[in-house]
Amino acid sequence: MDQKKTGRFLKVLRKEKDITQEELAEVLGVSSRTVSRWETGSNMPDISLLVELSEFYQVSIAEIIDGERKSEKMNQETKNTAIKMAEYSKNEFKIETRKILSLFFIIFGTFILLSALAVFPNESSWGCVYATIGGILLIIGIYLKMKSALIKRSLRIGTVIGCAIALFGFFQVSDYIGVTQFHQIPRFSYEKIYGDDIVEHKTLFYTVIQKNPGTEEEEVEIIK
Repeated sequence: MDQKKTGRFLKVLRKEKDITQEELAEVLGVSSRTVSRWETGSNMPDISLLVELSEFYQVSIAEIIDGERKSEKMNQETKNTAIKMAEYSKNEFKIETRKILSLFFIIFGTFILLSALAVFPNESSWGCVYATIGGILLIIGIYLKMKSALIKRSLRIGTVIGCAIALFGFFQVSDYIGVTQFHQIPRFSYEKIYGDDIVEHKTLFYTVIQKNPGTEEEEVEIIK
């Protein structure tokens, strides 16, 4: 392939259209400098742009590459192959982007989740909030990871539901261990009822009574 010849042909085609390099660049979404480099033979358009150029100038891709018009009609098979190659390239880029995003969400979500459980005391509602946010980000990361691996949608949804249930179970078990083994109040309670020297913490599966909160005689026990 003679890049100089291809460049001269591209310049001829543009002159026939009676447009400037700047106008062509705007149509294709590139810079005028890029168009200039094509026409001087310093560089070649990528596959997807070759398809656009062939359609814009009404010539075949083979004619652009060869740098001259041919008597036969545009080779549709060659054009279709180039289109498929361009679509494949774009699809590969999307898959790689999903992989990077999935890794980011998994790492960042895990970090927020563990930090929330480690940094915030059980008395703080922020621990529950940030742990939930971290769990959601983690599940999104897992979903994107499976999507980039081209796993079926039904299986992805099933896995997300399974992860959500597992995460919910993890929160409940960690709370239960904290209450029974370390005499801590539950972090993931949905309601608190305050009384005289007593606080009732209600969770989905049991109720915790906190007696004399904030004192040396503080007691924490499960009543049901």
